[in-house]
Amino acid sequence: MQQIIQFILEIDKLKAVTRKNKPLGLERYENSAEHSWQLALLAMSLREFAPAGVDMNQVIRMLLLHDIGEIDTGDTMVYVEGGWAERKAEELTAARRIFGILPAAIAEEYVALWQEFEAGETDASRFANAIDRAMPALLNMHNNGQSWRENGISYERVVKRIRGQIEDGCPALWAYIEPLLIEAKADGWFGMGQG
Repeated sequence: MQQIIQFILEIDKLKAVTRKNKPLGLERYENSAEHSWQLALLAMSLREFAPAGVDMNQVIRMLLLHDIGEIDTGDTMVYVEGGWAERKAEELTAARRIFGILPAAIAEEYVALWQEFEAGETDASRFANAIDRAMPALLNMHNNGQSWRENGISYERVVKRIRGQIEDGCPALWAYIEPLLIEAKADGWFGMGQG
């Protein structure tokens, strides 16, 4: 019991990890805990669009755990180029530390879920990754391109970064998002820089 409570108190720190998107209608930026919660609900709600036979419990567990390492490393915007291998190695170290607070069997299970998400080799992890890539784009498309404009992220860079994972993990979600991205481009909601 004590180890589990310590873990739960440690992950409270995820609420202090600031991301680049603002929640709709708010002036503050979202945190990684909110992001993970919203992803889990999006995945549950899109279950009919998941690949046949996907264990939705597995997907939700991955989405709730996938950003835990950011407690130590902070959030990195998905459009950052270069250095991903080093950042992911640091996140794994952080995830192992944080999950290591738990009893060994639970810690091993959570590390395995984190690694499954990162590897993106199972249908469940590909669906989870599609959800993770889609949510910030959905927020931007309903927030006048807020983080794209603030960070100089171009339409081309967004499509290059998110299309493959969304299309691979949930083709119906990409079919929904693609025309919205085109509309957002026409509305001038992307950054003007080289991003």
